[in-house]
Amino acid sequence: MQRYQHMAHWGMYEAEVRDGEVVAVHSHEGDSDPSPILENIPGSVRSKSRITGPMVRRGWLENGPGPSNSRGSDSFVSVGWDELTALLGDELQRVVTDFGNRSIFGGSYGWASAGRFHHAQSQVHRFLNTIGGYTRSRNSYSLGATAVVMPRVVGTHSTLFEQSTSWPVIARETELLVCFGGVPVKNTAVNSGGNSIHPTRDGLDAVRRRGGSVVSISPLRDDVHGDCERIEPIPGTDVAIMLGLAHVLVSEDLHDKGFLASHCVGYPKFEKYLLGDVDGVPKSARWAAGISGLSESTIDSLARRMAGARTLVTVTWSLQRVRHGEQAPWMGVTLAAMLGQIGLPGGGFGHGYGSMNEPGLPPVPYSLPTFPQGANPVADFVPVAAISELLTKPGETFDYDGREYTYPDIRLVYWAGGNPFHHHQDIPRLRRALARPDTIVVHDPYWTPMARHADIVVPSTVSLERNDLSCTRNDPLLVAMHAAVPPFEGARDDYDTFAAIAAHMGKGDQFTEGRTSQEWIEHLYRQWRDAVRADDADVPEFEDFWALGKWPMRTVDDLVLFGDFRADPVAHPLGTPSGRIEIFSEDIASFGYDDCGGHPRWYEPVEWLGGTRARQFPLHLIANQPRTRLHGQLDHGRTSASSKVHGREPIRMNPVDADARSLVSGDVVRVFNDRGACLAGVVVDADVRAGVVQLSTGAWYDPLDPSDPDSLCVHGNPNVLTADIGTSKLSHGCTGQHVLVEIERFDDELPPIKAFDPPHIVTR
Repeated sequence: MQRYQHMAHWGMYEAEVRDGEVVAVHSHEGDSDPSPILENIPGSVRSKSRITGPMVRRGWLENGPGPSNSRGSDSFVSVGWDELTALLGDELQRVVTDFGNRSIFGGSYGWASAGRFHHAQSQVHRFLNTIGGYTRSRNSYSLGATAVVMPRVVGTHSTLFEQSTSWPVIARETELLVCFGGVPVKNTAVNSGGNSIHPTRDGLDAVRRRGGSVVSISPLRDDVHGDCERIEPIPGTDVAIMLGLAHVLVSEDLHDKGFLASHCVGYPKFEKYLLGDVDGVPKSARWAAGISGLSESTIDSLARRMAGARTLVTVTWSLQRVRHGEQAPWMGVTLAAMLGQIGLPGGGFGHGYGSMNEPGLPPVPYSLPTFPQGANPVADFVPVAAISELLTKPGETFDYDGREYTYPDIRLVYWAGGNPFHHHQDIPRLRRALARPDTIVVHDPYWTPMARHADIVVPSTVSLERNDLSCTRNDPLLVAMHAAVPPFEGARDDYDTFAAIAAHMGKGDQFTEGRTSQEWIEHLYRQWRDAVRADDADVPEFEDFWALGKWPMRTVDDLVLFGDFRADPVAHPLGTPSGRIEIFSEDIASFGYDDCGGHPRWYEPVEWLGGTRARQFPLHLIANQPRTRLHGQLDHGRTSASSKVHGREPIRMNPVDADARSLVSGDVVRVFNDRGACLAGVVVDADVRAGVVQLSTGAWYDPLDPSDPDSLCVHGNPNVLTADIGTSKLSHGCTGQHVLVEIERFDDELPPIKAFDPPHIVTR
């Protein structure tokens, strides 16, 4: 058996191959904490879920383009590549001619391959730009709120992750690590573009070995690895807790008034709100305790400890995936500024430690090989979490970041490399929205829920079937991804598909520039090599690199976030209007939004245990990222499958809540609210706070009746339960992290899991 070096978003590995299938994987020898998700790879190349060749939905083929309620339940017809190329090229031309390029939605959100060339979004966006452009999506489901609010508060978004305080600095300097949302090591298995090292677990251990303390503020006790002080609040109350801590700092004169004056603007206006001068409600520790379920003494004590130590305040990405999600990171920055430690080694603020394998890792100081997408002449966009509104409200207006925009009339959806049924809230509403366009095109290797809702299905290769390059902003290795197996049945590289369609539309040379995929890979490498040789003179020629299999890139070590700004805010201003940290933003205040004011504040959520909705649905479901896969990728793999309960996604619940419903581990339950319902398998776990249940995202949507958008999902996708509403008018970010539900035992005969079976296919 041969071994082939390769890279996935969750790690570098060697694939052991026999008879065209990966039978084993071997993690990179330099990775001290390889991800168990790698074990999803063996058996995945020839999975029964693979798409065997080009397909067209039967109703679309027989009746032509147009809205259809049959998407998701119709059969498919197998066609040849030449026929698919002509059908797809002609349909694109019809839409462009009759409605214009803005009527094409090319969001194509998803992680897809770790490769730099065969990256699905880059491929589809280059193709759509070649034919005149498309309506795009903006930001991400992971960071929709942060991406808009943080540039207005600290002048940047990406710097918070790419140039965050490094783990070695934290290990040496941090005395108190206060983690809102914990630091979930499971999430650090992955990084977009791949990773060869996973240092978070070792970083946390190093803090403790030096005598530092870790405080995790989360309703899930296992959100931090190892020994720590665990504070378990009511979910969704983190901002109230931060305000309570801030009130203690002010009332006991523990805040750094000098730093607030020299490096921040707007603090006095925030302090008036904090002390209750604005609304008559002091945001005291007692006030915060009444909201969060914590004791007043816990908040008082923690605030004093934070003021007396080198303290790093971290906020996970999950805390901004809720209604008013802008507030938690904004308030985290404000709390760190009040401590006066922003820019100090081991102190200040961090966003995303434990959210992905990027914060805390040293960045590469130069650009990476990148497949050029070209310019998009279409100005229209939509916040990524507003897809259903885009498709159902053409011509209506929406607010975003201080301006008003109009939803275009989308006639064709072009999707490659992603599965919105994992990411998007309120699947019943999404399914109705997907019934509206004339045509939906999906490129995918597998019969995902999105592929089942397509009219034209393009079978893509998986990364193991093609050569590529892999690297990312915060990993030291540039990796040669060697093809390990031949393409499965009728699968084809997306590049070759787009080249054929572009040629059919008279744009072939413009798309390919006369290069094959291998020639592009070599071209991108040589362009990159020429650009970085001033910094790294020893970078090898492509042929030598390909034979070596990897190359160590230079990294910038021992970073401290905003260190230069702290040392000299005049010489190194932030990118905000004032050049300083904007605790109060005049710009945001001027927008007049009722759901996101000019400074961080507490907005009572609808989906929380302290609200009236909890009387009907008394359990707070946390729909976080799974530990057994990346989003929904390879849900049929070995590691993911081993976690299932009777084939259903596991739902963790506290023994108190299980006993109250006469449930035990292994029971299958119906999880429901007034939006929808799904089945899940019970795991009784005292690490989950009472009143809280945890059901990860990513189980492939599997409706009992595929023709009914409101049907029970028998597999356990929590997005049949979540509300399709944005974080606020400022960013319209995703709010899929929290939802209220009720649970009851499912005593009927268990329906089979069909999520991984191909749909009915007709061969002509």
